[in-house]
Amino acid sequence: MAKTITSRNFEEEVLKSEKPILIDFWATWCGPCMRQGPIVEELAEEGYNVGKIDVDQEMGLAQQFRVVSIPTLLIFKDGKEAHRLVGLTAKEDIKKLLDE
Repeated sequence: MAKTITSRNFEEEVLKSEKPILIDFWATWCGPCMRQGPIVEELAEEGYNVGKIDVDQEMGLAQQFRVVSIPTLLIFKDGKEAHRLVGLTAKEDIKKLLDE
């Protein structure tokens, strides 16, 4: 199951993560986010490090990472943003970036 990421646990879960982590910026009212969500959860079930940030609950994090359209998927490696995917993204495309 994907972790819920908030401003309180962001540094520990994301910036200090020893392995790459996929962060899904989403909202309950976003149709494409509802289609992306199950893909993100499947990746978590397959053992990938995955977190979700509700942009309505964590506006500060959304602003900090300049998320202007959702869903936005960010992949962090070594505490830095390595990849940004905006819009509905296929599972295989995400896996390729996580595995590189």
